[in-house]
Amino acid sequence: MKQVDYIIVGNGLAGIAFCEQLRQHHKDFVVFDNQSQQSSRVAAGLYNPVVLKRFTSVWNAQFQLKFAIPKYAELEKLLDVKLDYKLPIYRKLTSVEEQNDWFTASDQPVLCDFLSTALIKNNNPSINAEFGFGEVLHSGRINTSQLIKSYSSFLNSENRLYKEEFHHNQLEIHQNAVSYKNITSKYIVFAEGFGIKRNPFFKHLPLNGTKGEMLTIKAPELHMNFILKSSVFIVPLGNHLYWIGATYEWEDKTHVTTSKGKEELIKKLRKVITCDFEIVDQVAGIRPTTKDRRPLVGAHQEYKNIFVLNGLGTRGVMMSPFVADQLFNHIENNNCLDKEIDIIRFQ
Repeated sequence: MKQVDYIIVGNGLAGIAFCEQLRQHHKDFVVFDNQSQQSSRVAAGLYNPVVLKRFTSVWNAQFQLKFAIPKYAELEKLLDVKLDYKLPIYRKLTSVEEQNDWFTASDQPVLCDFLSTALIKNNNPSINAEFGFGEVLHSGRINTSQLIKSYSSFLNSENRLYKEEFHHNQLEIHQNAVSYKNITSKYIVFAEGFGIKRNPFFKHLPLNGTKGEMLTIKAPELHMNFILKSSVFIVPLGNHLYWIGATYEWEDKTHVTTSKGKEELIKKLRKVITCDFEIVDQVAGIRPTTKDRRPLVGAHQEYKNIFVLNGLGTRGVMMSPFVADQLFNHIENNNCLDKEIDIIRFQ
């Protein structure tokens, strides 16, 4: 039997963040991941402290950013790859009223550090933005696809990664440990994203899941060096490539791309940019969303060595290091979880 401190199920943003807590505290662990969940891999990977639809602050944004950005810098060194692309987000303003709303929001104490008070005039002939842009500060993009690929390779090189499906019915629960196949562990943490719906220990939690479809386009005439938020996000990827997203679908829970999703994104995109573009890819993923827009973190009600780390929704890049730290210190040091993320709120 192989003995470890932790078994982690899932190697998306939440799983990686928790693995980093374990690695930095010299805990022994293994990871199970069969790449069945796509949301972390296909996401734009934005870290954005502002809800741009309503001009309000993201929950706990300032602390999350201060916590997360150094963690990604550490991962860049560990994996020897570029992950963090610091780019401003420009919110397209659609009227004089929205300009005034932007000024009002930027004057609020909770937002003044994140919203520039100077409106930016549109000088790009390929963008339709008569009323200009508001600029979000301290924003950017983490290349989540590269992160997951490189971190998986790192885990593999350390003989910690099992590229296979985790079968919950084969987990044996003991008083002070769990066993799975030939592995015995003190604890197990499920970071499965929408895969939690098949998890018998936590499927009761109110994780809804919303499908998002995204396009990658090639637009040589667009010449954009910022992230643009309008009816869609347009995120520069380099080499004239741009990530376009995303749709929101609450019924379809598959990773299958659709012509409906593609047409919706193209229709919205054509209202924002005027240049020609070529579609080079279309992908889909299921976001692990919760009804109160807060993560799901904590111990199983009956089995105190089984934990969940989930429900990061569209804010996984910002939230994952913070919630991973919360869970690690809850398990190892008996610290209380932030009451807004503790799953006890649903029990």
